[in-house]
Amino acid sequence: MKLQALIAVVLCAVLEAHAAQNLKTEVIAYREVDQLSSFDGAVEAVKQSTVAAQISGRIVAINFDVGDSVKQGEVIVRIDEREVNDAYAGSRAQIAQAQASLQNAQSSYERTRQLFSQKFVSQPALDKAFADYRAAQAQLDAAVALGSQAATVKGFATVVAPYSGVVAQRHVELGEMVTPGKPLMTGFDPRDMRVVASIPQDKLGEVKKSGAVRIEFPALARTVAGGGVTFLPAADPETHTTRVRVNLPQSVAGAYPGMFARMHFSVGRAQKLAIPVAAVVRRSELTAVYVVGDGGAVKLRQIRLGGAAGEAGVEVLAGLSPGDKIALEPGQAAQRAAGAAK
Repeated sequence: MKLQALIAVVLCAVLEAHAAQNLKTEVIAYREVDQLSSFDGAVEAVKQSTVAAQISGRIVAINFDVGDSVKQGEVIVRIDEREVNDAYAGSRAQIAQAQASLQNAQSSYERTRQLFSQKFVSQPALDKAFADYRAAQAQLDAAVALGSQAATVKGFATVVAPYSGVVAQRHVELGEMVTPGKPLMTGFDPRDMRVVASIPQDKLGEVKKSGAVRIEFPALARTVAGGGVTFLPAADPETHTTRVRVNLPQSVAGAYPGMFARMHFSVGRAQKLAIPVAAVVRRSELTAVYVVGDGGAVKLRQIRLGGAAGEAGVEVLAGLSPGDKIALEPGQAAQRAAGAAK
């Protein structure tokens, strides 16, 4: 029995050492990385708008809800159009009436002109016939204009998407009464977004000289290269900061307006002790990494982090030294450490 127990202990030790060897590790060292100047910001859509009602009426159809994708020109809301249809029909009747009056006035003018040429009527009679003809013509023009206005108002009963995008908010319910100016839906175009941050004025000089900027999304555990940078030509007199916009590429899946993001401007190069972000373990207030010893033992060690270190990850201020070997897969390392503790 003692021999079997000894064999089991040795076998477990061999398996643990083999498992530790299978861990993806990295020996940390000082490396030249980007010196970053970082600022907190938020995502906003370049195209974001609220569609409002332009006529009064009751909502009879809502075709999309929050989170739905909408293509440009698709009908998003319908308003009861019976009232505007009656107004449109009335305008068409006024046009028909004006056309008939114009026809009658034109015929009367032609007859009067012939009689005038034969000296059967006076000049004032001809002038009156011509004035009646011109008045009928003006009445038809006014009726046509009103008819065009009624047709335009009739079209307002069908609310369409001004551009392709995603519905962010729905402000009305089915059957609700709306009036002109009442918000119906808010949407944005997810293909055209940017990050906005406020930068202290004493940092503007070095930021403007920066050759590159990267955008970090902590919620997505992702960092992307920023596009064009725009410095707004105005400053906040209370906070002494200037707004800066950085365009995002179209491939940032999961980003949406209001999401927290962080700008990292490269303002130089420096030697830093840096580790990959994926190797960091965060548990409540504890920040640590799994360190792999010479014998393959895996232990959790608390560290203190600094700022981002570009593509190298994040700077380590305390807790690690050059030459330490850390596990790059904390989940697997935790299983190895728990198995060794049994």
